Amino acid sequence: MTGWFSKLVVGMTIRMPKWFVGWVSRRYVAGNNIDDAIKVMQRLSKENACFTVDVLGEEISTMDEAQFFYDEYARLIEEIIKHDLDSNLSIKPTAFGLLIDADKGYQNIKNLVKMASDHDMFVRLDMEDHRVTQDTIDVVVNLHNEGLTNVGTVYQGRLFRTLDDIDYLEEKLGSGADYRICKGIYLEPENIAHTGYSEIVSATNASIDKMLAAGAYCAIASHDKPVIDHALSALKSHGMGPNVADPRKNSGAPRNGKGPGYEFQMLLGVRGPLRRKLAAQGHRTRVYIPYGEKWYEYSIRRLKENPTVGAQVAKAFLMPWTNRP
Repeated sequence: MTGWFSKLVVGMTIRMPKWFVGWVSRRYVAGNNIDDAIKVMQRLSKENACFTVDVLGEEISTMDEAQFFYDEYARLIEEIIKHDLDSNLSIKPTAFGLLIDADKGYQNIKNLVKMASDHDMFVRLDMEDHRVTQDTIDVVVNLHNEGLTNVGTVYQGRLFRTLDDIDYLEEKLGSGADYRICKGIYLEPENIAHTGYSEIVSATNASIDKMLAAGAYCAIASHDKPVIDHALSALKSHGMGPNVADPRKNSGAPRNGKGPGYEFQMLLGVRGPLRRKLAAQGHRTRVYIPYGEKWYEYSIRRLKENPTVGAQVAKAFLMPWTNRP
């Protein structure tokens, strides 16, 4: 019933006027520009949150567009430093031209990661659909080989290949591997991905187990109680938790600006009470802060690719006091 209702709400929302979608999205998007993102981060910093910021944009068609993203992220680094915010960057490799010109796209990403490294800032390469899974992993490995270790990627629990990919990065990077693990927003073909909720949750939990056993840094990006409960149990089994040094013998040196081997991550505007509860317990919590002029395209894509957001939209509209960001 919940799934049916969510799809109904999503179907109605994406057909509504742009102003209405904007009203819905203001909960999940920081705003149109850097100043908007800075204000949101300053507000949430009071709740003991840290951040990763994403400049919104769909897949580009020319390398000229890639220059926009590079320049915007360069300005973003400056503003994060200026305002002394505890924030990383999240970038989409295709926005830097990886699918148009692989060499130039890689160089764009490398230059930005180097700029971030100079300011002791971490860069997360968001994982897009299956067309660029291997390319994204290869970029991370190549950057580490060039001495730029302030970069990691995202693995999606729903993909069949993910457990093997964890083994691959463990072999290539050892304890230097740094993941965000999520269920995955992209609705991939059933021949390469799990499609049922319980199967996706189980696969995501298995990925968390494997990452922790490998000594990797594990950023658990989920709003699902079964995933978070499993993660808390898995952390406890490894002796990991708030305010204690990472006890895993294969974990390597502590990472500056990171938690003790793990952290929890959540989207802006989603399950704020749970995030605050985890933070109050001492867990490092990071909020994904998207902003940019492409807020409408981002909002529509999120709604289409994850219809379960529909229930949250309805709740925010009918009972806004129950789900404060």
